[in-house]
Amino acid sequence: MAQEEEQHQQPQNLQVLSALDAAKTQWYHFTAIVVAGMGFFTDAYDLFCISLVTKLLGRIYYHVDGSPSPGSLPPHVSSSVNGVAFVGTFSGQLFFGWLGDKLGRKSVYGMTLVLMVVCSLASGLSLGHSAAGVMTTLCFFRFWLGFGIGGDYPLSATIMSEYANKRTRGAFIAAVFAMQGFGILAGGTVAIAVSAAFDRFFPAPPYFVNPAASTNAAADYAWRIILMFGALPAALTYYWRMKMPETARYTALVARDAKRAAADMANILKVEVEIEEEQTRVERITSNSFGLFSREFLRRHGLHLLGTASTWFLLDVAFYSQNLFQKDIFSAVGWIPNAATMSALGEVYRIARAQTLIALCGTVPGYWFTVAFIDVLGRFAIQVLGFFMMTAFMVGLAVPYHHWTTAGNHVGFVVLYGFTFFFANFGPNSTTFIVPAEIFPARLRSTCHGISAAAGKLGAMVGAFGFLYLAQNPDPAKTDEGYPPGIGVRNSLFLLAGCNLLGMAFSFLVPESKGKSLEDISGENEGEEEAAAASADVYHNRTVPVSV
Repeated sequence: MAQEEEQHQQPQNLQVLSALDAAKTQWYHFTAIVVAGMGFFTDAYDLFCISLVTKLLGRIYYHVDGSPSPGSLPPHVSSSVNGVAFVGTFSGQLFFGWLGDKLGRKSVYGMTLVLMVVCSLASGLSLGHSAAGVMTTLCFFRFWLGFGIGGDYPLSATIMSEYANKRTRGAFIAAVFAMQGFGILAGGTVAIAVSAAFDRFFPAPPYFVNPAASTNAAADYAWRIILMFGALPAALTYYWRMKMPETARYTALVARDAKRAAADMANILKVEVEIEEEQTRVERITSNSFGLFSREFLRRHGLHLLGTASTWFLLDVAFYSQNLFQKDIFSAVGWIPNAATMSALGEVYRIARAQTLIALCGTVPGYWFTVAFIDVLGRFAIQVLGFFMMTAFMVGLAVPYHHWTTAGNHVGFVVLYGFTFFFANFGPNSTTFIVPAEIFPARLRSTCHGISAAAGKLGAMVGAFGFLYLAQNPDPAKTDEGYPPGIGVRNSLFLLAGCNLLGMAFSFLVPESKGKSLEDISGENEGEEEAAAASADVYHNRTVPVSV
C-alpha cells in the first residue's frame, strides 16, 4: 500500500524525455549544433557586415563635389540602413516564435532559412535610378532579411534545448549561439579580402588627392559582394535542416503523440524507450495547460519572462551600440586615419581590420568560454559576472577617456574595449539566449523565447538609432556631417555602464536551470502531480467494508 501511494504522489518524467535527459553525447548532437549554428553564423554576418560598408555607401551615393571630406550617409538614411534589419528581426522573433509553438519547430525552421538566403542575395542586388532608390530597396530587403533572422533565434534555441541532455544542455545551446562570433569574424574577413582584392586590381588615390577618382566604379560592386556572401553558409545547410525530425518534447507535450516521439528519438539518438502507458501519462501532464495571457502563467512565469526580456533588452542596448559606433571609436583613438587620407576601399579595409581584430581577441573567445563553463558555473553566475565586468570596463574606458585618446595610449583603450566584448559574450550575450529556451513550458517555449529576444532587439534599436546621435561630439564643429551635437563617446560609455548595472539587478528574477530537466524547471510535471493527487484522494476515500 505504501509503494502504491508513493507512486501516486511522485510521478516521474515521461520515459522518452527521461531517456533524452540521460542520453550520452552522440554524433547527432554535434550535427544539430552545426546545422542550427550555421543559421546564427549567417545571422551575425548579415547583421554586422552592414556597419563595414556604411562609410562606403556614403562615398558612392552621397558624394558632394568640392567638399573637403568624403560623402557620408545622411543621419536618417544611416539610421535606416543600420536599424531596419533590427526592426525586421524584432518582428520575426515574435511571429516565428509564436508559429514555432503552433505548427512545430521543424515546420517553421526551413521558412526562416529560405528567407535569409533570398534576402541576402537581394540586398546585394539593390537597384535604383537615384541614391534614394538604392537605399530604399536596400532597406526593404534588409527588413525581410531581418525577419528571417528573427525566426532563427527562438527556433534554434528551442530545438537545441529540446534535443540536448540535461548534463550538457547549456554547452550545446551556447555552442549554437557561439557561431555568431565566427559570423562576425567572417564578416570582417570577407570585407578585408574583397576590399584588398579590388584595391589591388582597381587602385584608387586618397580622397584629398583626387576626390572623384578615390571612389572608382568598382567600389559599387564591392559592398554588394560583401552583403551577398551571407547567403552562402545558410544555403549550404538547408538540406540538413530539412532532414531534422521534430523534437520529442514538442511531439510528446504539445502534439501529444508519445509513440511518435519515442520512434523519432530512437532513430536519431539510439535511445530505446518503453512506451507502455506513455500516452496516458502525456494526457495527464498536458491536462493542466494554460495560455500565455492567463493568470496561471503570470503566477508561475510572469517574473521569469520579465527577467529574461529586461536583461536581454539592457544587454543589447550596450552590445549593439558598441558594434555600431566602434568604427567611430577607432577613428577617435587613431586606429583609422582621417577619411580624406584614404580611398573608399582603403577605408573599408581599415574598418574591417579593426573590427576583425576585436572579434578575434575579445568576441570569439568569450563565446567559447561560455560553452566551456556554463554547465560548471551555471547561467546565473556567468550572467551576473558578465554584467558586472562590462560595467567595470566601460567605467574604466569612460573615466580616463581623454587619457586613452592621446597619442601612445590607444592600445590600452582597445584592450579594455576588447574586454567589454569578452565579458559580454562570456556573460549575458550568451546566457540571455540560453535561459529562455529552458525555463518555460514546451507549448510556450518558442513564443516566450521570441518575446525575450524581441525585447533584446528593441534594445538593439535603441543602440542602432539612439547612439548614432548620442555618441556625436558635443562641439557642433566636430560632429559628423548632418548630425546634431550629442553627449560624446565618453558620456555614452557612462550611460551604457548604467544599463549593465540594471541588467545585473534584473538577473535576480531569472531561476538557475543548470543540470535540471526542462520539465522540472518549467513545472510541466505539475499537471501530472495534480492528477496524481486527485487519484490519491480517490484512493484514500474509496469505500472499505466495515466489520460490525
